[in-house]
Amino acid sequence: VQLQASGGGSVQAGGSLRLSCTASERIFSINFVGWYRQAPGKQRELVAAITGDDRPIYGNSVKGRSTISRDVVKNEVYLEMSNLKPDDTAVYYCHMGDSEGPGTLVTVSS
Repeated sequence: VQLQASGGGSVQAGGSLRLSCTASERIFSINFVGWYRQAPGKQRELVAAITGDDRPIYGNSVKGRSTISRDVVKNEVYLEMSNLKPDDTAVYYCHMGDSEGPGTLVTVSS
């Protein structure tokens, strides 16, 4: 599956954004779709995911201010984040099954 992410960019602290990830194939049967992120000098961490039982899970650092969703008709996965902080600055990677997208940079300025 080929993935393409969009929606990254520069945001002021306290703002919000929506990342989108489009798959080249149907995602209806994919058991895991989600977003990871990696900040400079830090390990990659899970931001949010939807597992096989359609249950969303969130990383502790974004819990309560992030929402992950998917549209199986459009073959897209979305990540909405609010109350952004400078610590949210990272490259965000979309994952669907075993496939990873090229990443989209999010920069949050104070």
